[in-house]
Amino acid sequence: MPTFKTLSRLFACLALAIGSAAQAAYPEKPITLVVPFPSGGGTDATARLIAEAISPILGANIVVENRAGAAGSIGAQAVANAKPDGYTLFFTTTGALVINPHLYKNLRYSIDDFTPIAPVGESANVLVVNPQVPAKSVKELIALAKEHPGKYTYGSSGVGSSSHLAGVMLESLTGVQLTHVPYKGSAPAVTDLIGGRIDMMIDNIPSHVEFAKAGKVRPLGVSGTKTSPLFPGVPTIAQAGVPGYDVTIWYGILGPAHTPDEVVQKVSDAVRQVVEKPEMQAKLVAIGSDPMIMTPKEFASFISKENKKWADIVEKSGGRLD
Repeated sequence: MPTFKTLSRLFACLALAIGSAAQAAYPEKPITLVVPFPSGGGTDATARLIAEAISPILGANIVVENRAGAAGSIGAQAVANAKPDGYTLFFTTTGALVINPHLYKNLRYSIDDFTPIAPVGESANVLVVNPQVPAKSVKELIALAKEHPGKYTYGSSGVGSSSHLAGVMLESLTGVQLTHVPYKGSAPAVTDLIGGRIDMMIDNIPSHVEFAKAGKVRPLGVSGTKTSPLFPGVPTIAQAGVPGYDVTIWYGILGPAHTPDEVVQKVSDAVRQVVEKPEMQAKLVAIGSDPMIMTPKEFASFISKENKKWADIVEKSGGRLD
């Protein structure tokens, strides 16, 4: 007849087996992938591309849910408050995760409220000027700006946006003084750039490819550490005379804090599997993103460094929002 100790061990083993089986069964129901921006934008398009590709690998339907508002903060807060069971995931960009917490005074989340799972890609911006600006290179633009402090204007999609902070970093590294003109979105800023009402922008690459071909803007430099195939022959801003300049916007998937390791690894493996495929890489490059592949641990380290970098840039900008 089994002893009490033997029965206790049997029950413990049974509980462990049941727990392991439950974890192995993930996912057993649809997964919600929260996108903190409206449908139709670049972040939404990338999220849907990845969701469609990893769905059959995971064996579950993935529902993309747009929770827009407050520059991505509403969607981020929803995921931070969600149950960490792998059924609510976050498709985020740099801004919502590592810029907003330093920009908004009353924000109630930080990077500690999320579990990094997998990056997808990163997108550099491009420094473009109106053709009437008498500068054919980054060095010439810096020289002009130093000669005429405050004269040259740059547009952005709003205070604290990546296009605003990209300008702040340019000022910080070169010592020039530019005049920031914030807009309610990138589109009206581009319209004014083409119309000559502002002098320059550091904006996402795909938005300016056709305008550059038509001679409506002049590209001077790419904001990341690599040149872009969409702008052949255009150097990086760092190569063009501003050492250390690096502003990229990345996309990635995270879960709420304390998402189980087994879930993190399963989703991470699925993302890696699709991002490694040449056809997916070609699709990402076509929309202006360089594919990124990292382990969850590497992604966490990357986010930590990005958080510090953007905290410093926001502080230098002096921008704080309620």
